[in-house]
Amino acid sequence: MFISSAFAQTAPAAAASGDWMSSITGMLPLVLMFVVLYFVMIRPQMKKQKEHRAMIEALAKGDEVATAGGLLGKVTKLSEGYLSLEIAPGVEVQLQRSAIVQVLPKGAINTAK
Repeated sequence: MFISSAFAQTAPAAAASGDWMSSITGMLPLVLMFVVLYFVMIRPQMKKQKEHRAMIEALAKGDEVATAGGLLGKVTKLSEGYLSLEIAPGVEVQLQRSAIVQVLPKGAINTAK
């Protein structure tokens, strides 16, 4: 009625020829957003996790550390997943290795008060 039959028959052919181009153009912003997200958020987080894992594995007896809960102390014993931390003379607590957030410089904690 409003569209001639000749024009209606050529419309699918015209749409099919530019279909792949329009689908690529439509997906481009999504791909671009994922690339930006990867470099801004995912990659730095993975780097930080790798550094933390290396720090945890390098812990040694006598290291002075800070925990996620705010405790400061000296490592006295190490096992596979746990460590003992001396937080005061004669006071030791057992913690998971992953609770350690920072290794402090030697002598940073004065426990002999």
